[in-house]
Amino acid sequence: MAARLSAGRVRTLLYAVGLVPAAATFAMGVANRLGADPVNVFERTLGLWAIRFLILSLCVTPLRELAGINLLRYRRALGLLAFWYALFHVTAYVGLDQGFDGAVLLADITRRPFVILGMVAFLIVSVLAATSNAWSIRRLGRRWGAVHRMVYLAGLCAAVHFILSFKVLRVEPLLYAVVMAVLLLYRLLPGAVRRRRLAQR
Repeated sequence: MAARLSAGRVRTLLYAVGLVPAAATFAMGVANRLGADPVNVFERTLGLWAIRFLILSLCVTPLRELAGINLLRYRRALGLLAFWYALFHVTAYVGLDQGFDGAVLLADITRRPFVILGMVAFLIVSVLAATSNAWSIRRLGRRWGAVHRMVYLAGLCAAVHFILSFKVLRVEPLLYAVVMAVLLLYRLLPGAVRRRRLAQR
C-alpha cells in the first residue's frame, strides 16, 4: 500500500512539474515576453513539449529492457502529458492562429501536408488518452495493445509535422525525427531478441 501511495505521489508531482512549461509560456505571453511573433512562439513551444513527452513515454520500454530502469508505472502520466500539450498546441492553432475561421481551418486540414500530419498525430494521441484506463483495457482486451502501438505512428507524424512546419531544414526537428525513428526501429526488433536482452539483465 505504501508503495502504491508513493507511486501516486510521484505521478501527481510528475503532472505538476510537467505542466510548468505550459504555465510559464502562458505567463510570458500575458507579460508580452514571447518576442515579435508571440502566437507562433506560444504555439510552437506547446507542440515541442508534446513531442518531448511523447518521446519520454516511448523511452520507458527501452530503458527497462536495456538499462533495467523500470518506469512503467509512470508511462501513462507521460503519455497523458503529451496529449495535453498536443491539445494546447491544437487549441492555440485553431483559436489564436486561425481565429476559429472554419473555412481557413478546413483548407489547412485538407491541403497542407504538415497540418494534416499534425492532425493525424493529435487524433491518435487523443484516442490513446481516451483509452488509457482500466475500463478500456478490459473492454478492448487483446486489441488494446494493438491500438496503443499506434503511438509510434503518432510519433513519426509529429516528427515530420515538426520538420515541415519550417520553411527550411533545421537541426532540432531533424534530431527529434531521428530519435523517433530509433525508438520505432527498436520496437520493430523481433520479440525474441528483446526478451533475450531483458533476460540478460
